[in-house]
Amino acid sequence: MTFKQIVKRVFPAARHRVTWIDALPLLIFLSCYAGILSALSFSDRLTFSHPWAFCWMAVSVWVWWMAINGWSGLNRRRSTQSLIVRLLLVGTFVALMAGPRSVRTSDQISVVYAVDISESIHPDRVTEALNFVATTTAEKPSQDVAGWIAFGSSAAVEVPPIQTAFGSTMSNPDDIQFNSRVDRDATNIENALSLAAAILPEDTLGRIVLISDGSETSGDLKSVLDQLNSRGISVDVMPVKYNYTDEIWIERLDLPQTVKLGEPYEASVVISSLKPGKGRLIIEENGEPITDEPIDVEFSEGKSRVDIPIYLRTPGYYEYKAKLIPEEGTDGRDENNEAVGYIYVEGEGKVLIVADPLRDDDRDFERLVQAIQEGERAVEVVDSYKFPRDPLSLLPYDCVIFANVPNDAFDEVQLQAMRDAVFNQGTGFLMIGGENSFGPGGYHRSIVEETLPVTMDITKKKILPKGALAIILHTCEFPEGNTWAKRITKQAIKVLGKQDEVGVIAYGPGGEQWIFELTPAGEYDSMVPKINAAAIGDMPAFGPTMQIGLDGLKKSDAATKHMIIISDGDPQLAPPRLMQDFIKEKVSISTVAIFPHGGTEIGTLRNIANATEGRYYFPADPNELPSIFIKEAKTLKRSMIQEKEINPQVGFPSPVLEGIPELPKLSGFVLTSLKENALTENVLFAVPDDAAEEETDPVLAIWRYGLGTTAAFTSSLSNQWASDWVDWEQYTAFVKQLLIRISRVEKAGQLRMWTYNSGGQGVIMVEDFHPEEDFLDVAAKVSGPGGMELTIPLKQVGPRRYQGTFPVADKGQFQVTALGKSGEREDRVHGGFIVSYSPEFLKFTSNMGTLQQIKEQTNGEELDSTTTAEQIYNRRSPKTSSKPVFDWFLIAIACLIPLDVAVRRVQLDWVAVMQALGIGRKAETTQTMGALLSRKKEVGEKLKAQAEYKPTPTAGGKSPYIQQPVKRTASESKPKPKTPEQTPESQAETTTSRLLAIKRKRSENQDEEET
Repeated sequence: MTFKQIVKRVFPAARHRVTWIDALPLLIFLSCYAGILSALSFSDRLTFSHPWAFCWMAVSVWVWWMAINGWSGLNRRRSTQSLIVRLLLVGTFVALMAGPRSVRTSDQISVVYAVDISESIHPDRVTEALNFVATTTAEKPSQDVAGWIAFGSSAAVEVPPIQTAFGSTMSNPDDIQFNSRVDRDATNIENALSLAAAILPEDTLGRIVLISDGSETSGDLKSVLDQLNSRGISVDVMPVKYNYTDEIWIERLDLPQTVKLGEPYEASVVISSLKPGKGRLIIEENGEPITDEPIDVEFSEGKSRVDIPIYLRTPGYYEYKAKLIPEEGTDGRDENNEAVGYIYVEGEGKVLIVADPLRDDDRDFERLVQAIQEGERAVEVVDSYKFPRDPLSLLPYDCVIFANVPNDAFDEVQLQAMRDAVFNQGTGFLMIGGENSFGPGGYHRSIVEETLPVTMDITKKKILPKGALAIILHTCEFPEGNTWAKRITKQAIKVLGKQDEVGVIAYGPGGEQWIFELTPAGEYDSMVPKINAAAIGDMPAFGPTMQIGLDGLKKSDAATKHMIIISDGDPQLAPPRLMQDFIKEKVSISTVAIFPHGGTEIGTLRNIANATEGRYYFPADPNELPSIFIKEAKTLKRSMIQEKEINPQVGFPSPVLEGIPELPKLSGFVLTSLKENALTENVLFAVPDDAAEEETDPVLAIWRYGLGTTAAFTSSLSNQWASDWVDWEQYTAFVKQLLIRISRVEKAGQLRMWTYNSGGQGVIMVEDFHPEEDFLDVAAKVSGPGGMELTIPLKQVGPRRYQGTFPVADKGQFQVTALGKSGEREDRVHGGFIVSYSPEFLKFTSNMGTLQQIKEQTNGEELDSTTTAEQIYNRRSPKTSSKPVFDWFLIAIACLIPLDVAVRRVQLDWVAVMQALGIGRKAETTQTMGALLSRKKEVGEKLKAQAEYKPTPTAGGKSPYIQQPVKRTASESKPKPKTPEQTPESQAETTTSRLLAIKRKRSENQDEEET
């Protein structure tokens, strides 16, 4: 088909001559369309994101052409109506493609105060800042809104900018409480400005009041300042000014990198001072002073070094602390007067067994300790309270064993230290089964589970009783209460199995409601955003929330149902009938009283717990809340304990079972599942006597985790489930070979490492002492506080010497593992250092340069303590904002489409419509049927008369139109049926016949053109 034919198909030939009158509807529509949209745009009521989309209005010409040429098959009047509707539909759709946005102009101001509460700011200055916030917000214009955030190394919203009597409730700074947890060990202004900009409403003039010393220790301001400029947000700065002229601090504590036992060494304390001075120096070794009296020292302006002799007699980990006590009145702040360092002296590797401090019975590890000693290894037993809190303290131990000790017996710092020791230092780790271990011990989704070769999720097709847990939160009335509530709720959910159900209820803006209804705990990731976004208010009564929870638990098919309530106890007591329903449904309730107002509230919560056979808690410190919630959540995990006789069978050959032909039976174990897609050494499987072949579970599994090796023994190694094992003649051999398999192996290396902190930079220096000189490819892996993990390439800075640096922006321990490679040679060395205090304490004057940069680049102003609310809020100019209005155009299209179909397909009798509306002559509605019958009879008589008379031929001068009577024969007496050509209806040309004729004519014309 040629281009000319395509054009004729799209724009068929006109049926009649087209004049400018025919184009009048199109011209009027386009003029009105352009005029209306232009008026809306120029009046700043409507704008379009993609104005080029209006080029599509050219389609309206084609719509008009098809309409005027009769291709719609409608008469002229209805065709014009259809054309108008079609043009409206096209115009609306094109406007929708152009991205319509409604424009709003407002002179309302939204202000967010960003208050620096980092450790470099003295608490008195923080109080002054809060007083300024309270005063200015109390005096702000009523139409404006205000909020505030607190920031250090992180930032948190304390009060969002809302249209309430914000200032009136904060006229006194004592009314302001910190409800969020903010890390104060650094200053990140970028983070604070980003958060403040994010909570400012888009449709108002936004302004940020930054109250800070400007001493930014982390973050990058450039990107956030560009963002603020693009949104037209100005930043007013209120400097927190200070200048310490008298300041003394310990810069570092230098300790020898290598130490031989029995030889004296020196510890060097580097003291820095802005002025000469005197003081006393105390040196502690593992918490004990190494001298009877403090050492008197004198120091000059700048840096001074004080050397202290040390003497080590036994191998192990030694932590040293140097503390300086300057003369009174010569030091600005004392937070930077301490430094910590350590020395590790290699010796015989020991095994550390960690026990449950709440169990006086040592049967969990008594026989195990004996077997380790019989295997000629040193062993030490501690409870979880004395477990080290840093990985460097675990260097003396080749292997750590958790002997039936629960997760809530540790804190997060201890467990993180355990993980880092395994991953970065190669320490071995073994977890032994029991009622307080693995899943029942609360290790599900914990950092310890990450290190093990098994998971606490039961992935096999094994039917386990399901549990359901409902949590009621009433935590808004104690400091940081809602933050604590969200944190402990997430920790409790982590303990549950995938199939267990959990739901959270609170009193919020909509009254008593589910934060999320009972949901399988395996959907944890979907629950976290809902928990974080929850608005928890002051609950007036226990009854409604408890009823909601009970109704949800009734619908659950869980075998065990439990509820936890955390509250101050002041809501109205639940009715007795509701308590009876809980007892009837066998739903236990545990209550946690936190910051109650008096004795009555305590009794209310205790009675709820006692009536339903739950537990009552009254913690003295909110820090106890996570362990309480984890303990309560563990009540649903008891089904993972399988106390039945099993025959452990070998699943994978291993040195652990070398020389051990047979294994005794075990009388119980904890259900776990092997981790998928992991290089796991599956040593033993549990096979119950009555089990099918595929129903096997791991008893002993081993794998590599980082530099270390970990193992999970899901049964016990004591009398609890292994009574046949402890009396087994091969028991000692099994324990010895297991520990050999997983313990750290020390290899004599040829690398030596020096690490230290210098001016906010961590320095790593590695030297190669290999007999043969060779170029090494050296890289260091650094792990530090806050989950920091870096890989630093070390450059060669001299013969056999390699060096690299990394930023240090936080206090704590930094572990360094350097790996050197050259051909087949691979050498590894461990080291690290301790940053004793936050870099914030090395800021002795406020940084006005940073604050000036922020003010100038955002067109802000500098404020001070005398600034009034009028100076902040009355600097206003109207702000224009826009928001999408696609929905209105979609509604218009949804209405026009059926209207377009109706105009073309439905013909209305406007006379009848007008008569129905009472307009015009009223029809004889009661005689309609009679009139129709009369008309029918009249037409029938006329047709009969025409059939009885025939025209007489012209003869004898008579007119041919004179009718003559006709004589009929017998055969003609019966009237003949009329043919279609004889009926009057067929003689009248109908609309259908006209359309068919037009179609035939069109086809004939096209055939002629193509020939």
